[in-house]
Amino acid sequence: MKKLFTLLITLLTLPAFSAGGFTWFGGLSEAINVKGHVITLIFIGLMLTLVGIIYRSKISKISKVSNEVIPDKGITFRNICELYGNFIYGQCKAIIGEKEAPIYFPFIATVFLVILVCNLIGLIPGFLPPTEYLSTTLALGAFSFIYYNVVGCKEQGVVNYVKHFAGPLWYLAILIFPIEIISNCIRPLSLALRLRSNMMGDHIVLTQFSELVPLVVPVIFMILGLLVSFIQAYVFTVLTMVYIQMAVVHHDHDEEHAH
Repeated sequence: MKKLFTLLITLLTLPAFSAGGFTWFGGLSEAINVKGHVITLIFIGLMLTLVGIIYRSKISKISKVSNEVIPDKGITFRNICELYGNFIYGQCKAIIGEKEAPIYFPFIATVFLVILVCNLIGLIPGFLPPTEYLSTTLALGAFSFIYYNVVGCKEQGVVNYVKHFAGPLWYLAILIFPIEIISNCIRPLSLALRLRSNMMGDHIVLTQFSELVPLVVPVIFMILGLLVSFIQAYVFTVLTMVYIQMAVVHHDHDEEHAH
């Protein structure tokens, strides 16, 4: 009982310890002169890659001896991975469309998982959340921006993709085209600022309360942090799916109807 109490006190005071400046990758960051949040992002990438390799390995073994469609009994690593996959795939079908969902599912699943883990790791004392830094969120926003524009050009052709920014009415194109281009170009910045601001705000609140009241109270804000981390990852991913859907949809029918 005494050991359990000691462990509980340690866990409840860790946020305050972290708020004092301790980070797990602090020494490595100074040694190789790389920002701590960049090292954390690399660590997350390696960790998720390992998770993917383990899942593929398990699926390969199961497929050799049984029907892999049948889920395992209870809460297992495979069931958790497939529950996540089913959730994201359902969102893809609902927003992008049932036909296009399998095409863009791998990208969407990766984006959501990377952002979610980057958000959540900030709740672990001693880790710097990469999404608290504008450089990370701008990179994520630019990644999304480049991806949906490339797939839009690939799906519709460069000329038709550019033409869709002019709208369905040719006599309003001179007004609509520059507005749509500007709107499209600020999307990565909008995605980046929204994600960074919310995660930084959440981390600041947790840090301040950890310094003021190091016992029990920070746990409440950690629970809220879990909710914020999920919502922000979900919002970023949903907007990315909306942009992809808008980029790949064909406008030929609408334009003919308008004319």
